[in-house]
Amino acid sequence: MTQRSVLIVDDDVKLVELLQLYFQKDGFIVYTANDGLTALKTARDKQPDILVLDLMLPGMDGWDICRTLRRDSEVPILMLTARDEESDRLIGLEIGADDYVTKPFSPKEVVARVKAILRRTKGTTAKPVQFRMGDVTIDLEQYQITKGGQPVELTPTEFKILELLAANPGRVFSRLQIVEQSQGYSFEGYERTIDAHVKNLRRKVEDNPKEPVYIQTVYGVGYRMAGSQNE
Repeated sequence: MTQRSVLIVDDDVKLVELLQLYFQKDGFIVYTANDGLTALKTARDKQPDILVLDLMLPGMDGWDICRTLRRDSEVPILMLTARDEESDRLIGLEIGADDYVTKPFSPKEVVARVKAILRRTKGTTAKPVQFRMGDVTIDLEQYQITKGGQPVELTPTEFKILELLAANPGRVFSRLQIVEQSQGYSFEGYERTIDAHVKNLRRKVEDNPKEPVYIQTVYGVGYRMAGSQNE
């Protein structure tokens, strides 16, 4: 089995050392950074399997790092935040983070979250399948999305949610079901993060995100995919 690698980014040196210890005990190769610019350089030089990224950093904050990496990378990102405001967490998800953990947290929880993200992003598809929704094509074998023949960049979490909905056209999934089937674990409060991911997906695949055709809201229940066709 290939050894997994993680880049831990936080300006709290002791916290980084603690997380590093837990990840190393779990067999990870660990890279660290304590400021934004070093983090960005390390992410590009080392190309870790996943980032554990604090939002509040000197030099370049976590939001800017995430935006910059998302221009040319699909590396999974787990954000760390000491902020309790929901809007801050949702912004992180909307610009490309896959999940977040609010401080204070258990190091074991962070490791578990990282492993869950890697399971769903590194897994293989048993049956290569292609789905089409109008001019949108989802290729599970190639892990690619195109709209009108042009590639669409999705985060790993966005891809898994879109795959789940597209593979079950017409079926309504609650937010909790989407979490459990796309993330592999349940997390209290994750409902609003699913809304953020769906908002991001609509912006990328719908002609008019404010009047979605493909990813439909079933009020009081959750979401469903309409017009998906299995190839």
